[in-house]
Amino acid sequence: MNQKKGLLLVFASAVLLSIGGLCVKKIPWNPLSINAFRSILSVCILLVFAKLSHDRFQWNAGVLVGALGVCGATVLYTVATKMTTAGNAVLLQFTAPIFVILFSWALFHERPQRRDVIASIVILGGILCFFLDSLGSGRFAGDVIGVLSGLCYAWFFLHKKLPGGDPVWATILGQGMGALIGLPFLVQETQFDGTTLFYAIILGVFQLGLAYVCLTTGVKYVKPITAVLASGIQPVLNPILVAIVVGETLSRWSLLGGAVVFVSIMVYNVLSAKAEKEEEENSHVGHPVS
Repeated sequence: MNQKKGLLLVFASAVLLSIGGLCVKKIPWNPLSINAFRSILSVCILLVFAKLSHDRFQWNAGVLVGALGVCGATVLYTVATKMTTAGNAVLLQFTAPIFVILFSWALFHERPQRRDVIASIVILGGILCFFLDSLGSGRFAGDVIGVLSGLCYAWFFLHKKLPGGDPVWATILGQGMGALIGLPFLVQETQFDGTTLFYAIILGVFQLGLAYVCLTTGVKYVKPITAVLASGIQPVLNPILVAIVVGETLSRWSLLGGAVVFVSIMVYNVLSAKAEKEEEENSHVGHPVS
């Protein structure tokens, strides 16, 4: 599989992940219960996928780090979606590129380029807009949790830099951890009507299970920052679907913050891709083909 197919799979996963806000809002459960239910279904799908793709489990630091990232991202995103607007939750999770850049610098000694620093500063400005809006609104804690979910999400994209990193098993273990965390809450739920179960099954099968089949396959063939940025359709579709079905909309400050985060990340992606292409072309100059 080449890079283009990898990017296509990451994009498909983003489309499936974008229905998360709508489904979470429609399920009247504790957010930890919601995440436990969808994670159980998703793990079943991913175990079948691992079997079919002959991906054998190997315990190592790379898998553990990735699993912790997946667990944190899925659990915290679900909690944030309940505590703030769906748009805020997904857009704040989309700040993951900042943490990819910072962790790559601090842990892997990959010095950031000037465009990395500029993008991080601009995105932080967008985040500030969210918090200015949430002060006094009761959504501040939810917005903080949304940022933390972005931090964890970055770890998923970075774990393959570690020896033995495996996206499939990191996801299976991470979602398994999330299921265990939420299971005590799930068994206490009493509302299991048709509508609730419909949205819960959609979450587990499509929004998490099949989405992560696409994501864990595609992420093997693209760079971490590219994979994060290729997911750009998710924070656009997510609040649109919630607004249409649930009627929840973003405030002016949140719209401004979301626009700053999304546009800056997309511009950064274009500039990074252009720079990588130029570096690749320059590396071939003067080297005979053997």
